Amino acid sequence: MPDATVKTPPTIIVIFGASGDLTARKLAPAIFNLSKDGLLPESCHLIGYGRTEMSIDSFRDYLVKSLDSYSRRTIEEETWNALSSNISFHAGAYDDLGSFEKLEEKISTIEKAIGSPAQCLFYVSTPPGVFMPILENLGASGLAKRHQGQNTASKVIIEKPFGRDLQSAHELNEVINRRFEESQVFRIDHYLGKETVQSLLVQRFANAIFEPVWNRHYVSSVQITVSEDLGVGTRGGYYDKSGAMRDMIQNHVMQLLALTAMEPPSSLDPEAIRDEKVKALKALKPLALEGDDPEVVRAVYTEGLVGGKRANGYLEEEGIPEDSFTETYTALRLSLDNWRWKGVPFYIRSGKRLAMKASEIVVQFSRPPAILFGEGKRYNVAPNLLVIRIQPNEGITLYLNTKTPGLETKLQPIKLAFGYETTFGSNTPEAYERLILDALNGDGTLFIRGDEAETSWGLLSPVLEYWAEQGRRGLESYSAGTWGPLAADKLLLKSGHEWITGKEYGQ
Repeated sequence: MPDATVKTPPTIIVIFGASGDLTARKLAPAIFNLSKDGLLPESCHLIGYGRTEMSIDSFRDYLVKSLDSYSRRTIEEETWNALSSNISFHAGAYDDLGSFEKLEEKISTIEKAIGSPAQCLFYVSTPPGVFMPILENLGASGLAKRHQGQNTASKVIIEKPFGRDLQSAHELNEVINRRFEESQVFRIDHYLGKETVQSLLVQRFANAIFEPVWNRHYVSSVQITVSEDLGVGTRGGYYDKSGAMRDMIQNHVMQLLALTAMEPPSSLDPEAIRDEKVKALKALKPLALEGDDPEVVRAVYTEGLVGGKRANGYLEEEGIPEDSFTETYTALRLSLDNWRWKGVPFYIRSGKRLAMKASEIVVQFSRPPAILFGEGKRYNVAPNLLVIRIQPNEGITLYLNTKTPGLETKLQPIKLAFGYETTFGSNTPEAYERLILDALNGDGTLFIRGDEAETSWGLLSPVLEYWAEQGRRGLESYSAGTWGPLAADKLLLKSGHEWITGKEYGQ
């Protein structure tokens, strides 16, 4: 990955959906903190684009309030003044070519004022329904092709979701490829900007104790959990059209799986890394949906206790139709049909209203031969585990067996733990800071390539089509505040495994 201190050319950042929640919570704080750290180009302008007219002062006030509420660091007057003088707002419809042509005029005026060509970074932070009109108009107005082939060529960041299924993802990619070169496109998944995820390649390939054993000979299973303790809240209407598979599995979880399972890349070049991620995804075998041993579980949360307080069931939530069969929980047992992972199950799960908020990758190593310490339950040899914790507290824990003090030989698992906050302090850069900086520098390592998105959808779209045909048939349930349905535990029992996350915390 390129050095984060590389200076970028003069830049104009345009945020579509500038008055939205993502801008307030993530994008504005990220841009402010990059400026504070001196990582933005010396000449950097920010244009907010929205459908509703807003004065420049009103937009600046909105950003100040956002920084007060969500920035990891307090606003310094000097930093803010340097930023705010280059902030403006442009009102226009997303499907109106004329509005984009006026935006192009505004950008040209800025370039004349600074006396230099500038790269444009267009951030599409809108509902997915207007992705295509924005991308088409960026092309039709000439904004997508500005300074083509130079270091000031335009770039575009696109927020998830990248389609709702394989067909829609393919249609979106067709529009993108018609208007942009792939090198200009940055499909963002903020999970890939988290320190632990970035560090995963380092843990795998820079440590001799892990690299040789990261395969079917030594690994018994891999588990990936992305759990949330919250329900759908006020997003019920949106979530019911999405569900756990589209909301979390297809993007966040599949990206974590690809990074865990991929072969060593030939270099740290972004395309070399993304090539290996795609190969790993293509090695995934189609999922069994019926029969005696289905490999997919879906469920919905019902009334339960969360933090000692009653929590509504999904069908009681605001905006949820009473005949909904949308899943709030999904668990899969996946197999990679390749040399490294043949026979090793990859268990993945994600859901809402679970026992706790956690995102983890658990590599469970095979047990040693039962020769020395295999006499029944006397020694209680626990499996070695490598737990890569992405949230809430980023870090890595290695579980080993050791002898307890005393005259008898008794074994007990102990853990060797590392936490980012403990070691490096709590003021770690946010994921969006890393990702926006990488996009400015043209580094696509931590972004999703078009064929990655389509390969992932190719595996999961048949599952969604099957569920649509089944309706509520086969939809399991689980009480809010628990770890999901019993059927999810059965996914692991066949191979003698059990879910680790949760038990690790005594839950």
